[in-house]
Amino acid sequence: MIPIQLYTYQTPNGHKASIMLEETGLPYEVRLVDIERGDQKEAAFLALNPNNKIPVIVDPEAGRTVVESGAILHYLAERSGRFLPAGERERTDTLAWTLFQAAHIGPTLGQLWNFKVFAAEKIPSVIGRFEAESARVFRVLDGQLGRHAHIVGEAYGIADVMTWPWIHAAVTRLGLALDANPHLARWYAAVAARPAVQRGLAVPALADQAHAA
Repeated sequence: MIPIQLYTYQTPNGHKASIMLEETGLPYEVRLVDIERGDQKEAAFLALNPNNKIPVIVDPEAGRTVVESGAILHYLAERSGRFLPAGERERTDTLAWTLFQAAHIGPTLGQLWNFKVFAAEKIPSVIGRFEAESARVFRVLDGQLGRHAHIVGEAYGIADVMTWPWIHAAVTRLGLALDANPHLARWYAAVAARPAVQRGLAVPALADQAHAA
């Protein structure tokens, strides 16, 4: 199989794709897109994704370019035949929870990251607002994980891969604790222990490194 080309950087969204590639075992190569340097604004990358966001995958064997992390995860599941929900109900629930991550978890934590870490002026009321919203979405996840081993039922799948990197960033980069959410904390630790997650989290390790799963 011709390796899939993964255009990525060390961000939670980038880690979704690298973790999924490691989990599926599909061969891939890394194409570093240094977003701090502005590589995502270069013409070559914009030709792949006019929205100038990572990750992007190019699957030469299938003649496909796929953008948006959620779409990438679903594509890789179909491509590999792994982590696909068995029934219509589970597939719909998987779609719902991947959209929950894209619409609520990522944007909330991303805004908190911006105002708490990157903003020149730290505005307590704004930081407090996004910390409160982060706590709310954590409670939503905790409730779901109190009923199931994983986000959608008992099997590890796309929704877990979609969500875990942002929870990891919240804990390790934003200083948010999971103490008030024991089910979320249990799930976070269990996913973190998966070898494929650990490998995917290290991608890309070096600016000039090509990685093959």
